Amino acid sequence: MIQYKGQRPTKTIGILGGMGPAATIEYFRRLVAATPAAFDQAHVRILIDNNPHIPDRTDAIFGSGPDPSPVLASMARGLAASGADFLTMPCNTGHFFKDAIRSAVDIPFIDMIVETVRALTVHKVGLLATTGTLRTGLYAAACAMRDIQLITPNETDQELVMDIIRRVKAGGSGASVQRHAASITARLADKGAEAVIAGCTEISLISGKDMPVCWIDALDCLVASALRLALNT
Repeated sequence: MIQYKGQRPTKTIGILGGMGPAATIEYFRRLVAATPAAFDQAHVRILIDNNPHIPDRTDAIFGSGPDPSPVLASMARGLAASGADFLTMPCNTGHFFKDAIRSAVDIPFIDMIVETVRALTVHKVGLLATTGTLRTGLYAAACAMRDIQLITPNETDQELVMDIIRRVKAGGSGASVQRHAASITARLADKGAEAVIAGCTEISLISGKDMPVCWIDALDCLVASALRLALNT
């Protein structure tokens, strides 16, 4: 915990990053932008392990790739040893492996999915996420705890969601990506969704301002939760 003269103490945020790198950069940018600070020392300390070599999370969930748990646990230990007071991970799919992270360290880990569902004020919500995230049922379980109905894309639209995610990872975020995301969101709304969760941090890189229903960005929910803890608010 750090405290400068005349400033309230703040906690150091640890970020398990690299899943993917652009999403990690955006998470860091939003943390800084959302911090109420008029000068450098009023910001919170943030430690980032941007490791793009973590095995693919969706492949691991489907049994077609290595388990990323050992790498995530090692990253968690490194961040804790470097001074992180708590950990965050801007990767929804990676939360399937959160137990390995929590068991590796004695500091808190903020569950992005739980925090996102906690922010919901609707009874029916759509989800745009990786097929791996859908397979884990993490959002379904969190929504069930709050008696919220989760609505997911059909098979064709889910393939399109994965294509959008791959294109964003490759650096694409143009009009066609935005248009496809809006079309899928509209179809989820047609199925009864009152809001749609951007449940992949690559999806978070797409603007939600022109979506046909309320856009709940999981990355924004993580930012809000991390800053509440870091700033003791």
